[in-house]
Amino acid sequence: MPQLAGPADVPAIHGLRRSLEDWMADHGIEQWPVGSLPRERVAAQVADGQWWVVREAQGVVATVRVVRSDSEYWGDADAPAVYVHGLMVDRRASGTGLGRALVEWAAEVAVQEGLPWVRLDHRESNPTLDALYRSWGFEPVGVSDLPGFAVVLMQRPAPRRSHPTLRIDDVGLRLARSLT
Repeated sequence: MPQLAGPADVPAIHGLRRSLEDWMADHGIEQWPVGSLPRERVAAQVADGQWWVVREAQGVVATVRVVRSDSEYWGDADAPAVYVHGLMVDRRASGTGLGRALVEWAAEVAVQEGLPWVRLDHRESNPTLDALYRSWGFEPVGVSDLPGFAVVLMQRPAPRRSHPTLRIDDVGLRLARSLT
């Protein structure tokens, strides 16, 4: 189960983001440009209660930022929903299902709050992430043109009742094995 991030988690969240930015740059993946999320912005978002973390013995291994509105990317289509941002899994835990488990957890938040949609986005230039999100049941509903890049807006209905298909607890054993 993710835990609400606190001020002490800011360095770990920012550090994970920076390591993934570097990894993406090294692999030619266009999603998060190097240095695109300043530590100060992470600190402000943490103070606002937007970031959640998954901790293991080695520290923060995954994060997700959950907000209820996103006019920056969704513009006029900004509606009551759970908006997922900052979904990050440490490369040591890649392939464990932890990223999807965090999205399913966010879907449960939507159910608990009576919100109809779970929404996320990715850069239009990232077909791998598009395919992954589609495999998780998300459908593209638009494109938002921002200065220098375009973002594909994706959503899926929140489940009608609370029953996640993959819980964070379900990936714990695999995660523990992958980190040792």
